[in-house]
Amino acid sequence: MIRRLKDRLAGAGMLTVTICSGLIVFLMILGLYSRSRPVLSLKPLSELLFSSAWHPLRGDFGLLPFIMGTLWVTAVAAAVAIPLCLLASIYLSEYVHRRLRALAAPLIDLLAGIPSVVYGVWGVLVLVPLIKNHIAPFFGVYSSGYSVLAGGAVLAVMIFPVIIHVTLEVLGSVPQEMREVSLALGATRWQTIRHVVLRKAMPGVLAAIVLGLSRAFGETMAVLMVAGNVARIPSSVFDPAYPLPALIANKYGEMLSVPLYDSALLLAALVLLIAVLAVNAAARVVLVRVERGMR
Repeated sequence: MIRRLKDRLAGAGMLTVTICSGLIVFLMILGLYSRSRPVLSLKPLSELLFSSAWHPLRGDFGLLPFIMGTLWVTAVAAAVAIPLCLLASIYLSEYVHRRLRALAAPLIDLLAGIPSVVYGVWGVLVLVPLIKNHIAPFFGVYSSGYSVLAGGAVLAVMIFPVIIHVTLEVLGSVPQEMREVSLALGATRWQTIRHVVLRKAMPGVLAAIVLGLSRAFGETMAVLMVAGNVARIPSSVFDPAYPLPALIANKYGEMLSVPLYDSALLLAALVLLIAVLAVNAAARVVLVRVERGMR
């Protein structure tokens, strides 16, 4: 009797903790929405989201340049990181000797522990001059170096350990017997990896990519230091950008005497949070469909 009571109490306690953990996100959304209502009551949401005019002193709070800056920087980071991480994970999982893999994996994980400001300083000292003096002139354009490309490259390096670590775990979970059967049927190693290993591990690989992109969406300090922070919609990767996290970090706490300024910044935080949730939800739908298609 006492054991059953203890089990029920433990189950109820864990259920309560789980529900509270899930409610945190909704409480954050409600809190940001309540603080954003002053600007939403005076400006239509369509104008706030799709206007390019950002003049707080005149009451213009168009978020489109910052939304587009976030998308541009994240897209560049994804274009750089996804193929490199996938190839690196395949190499470490399928081709490298176990000793070398055991040596390389901790070094990759170490990248996740480096503070973002260090990545930002590296970007300012290395990437910005490289883009300004070599990459941009090679394409016949001028760039200060503080650009979408610099922000995307720094973000790509920052999400390397997340994607590679998870992908390595997923590839390692594929049964060795599946590889051996494929090789025994005459397939080459690359054919085995492509048609057997990756097919089996695809849901996990997609989950790793989503985790990396979620971090890229919300990263602040490193992007703030190298993206240029100009409130204008970029037209190329050599133009400066002003992502939403950089806007919030730069401006919150400043000029809060301007009417609606803090409300507009909290609306930007709400937009960023909803965007991250939407990306994760869409990825979950894709994962479910991929898993069903593999059965």
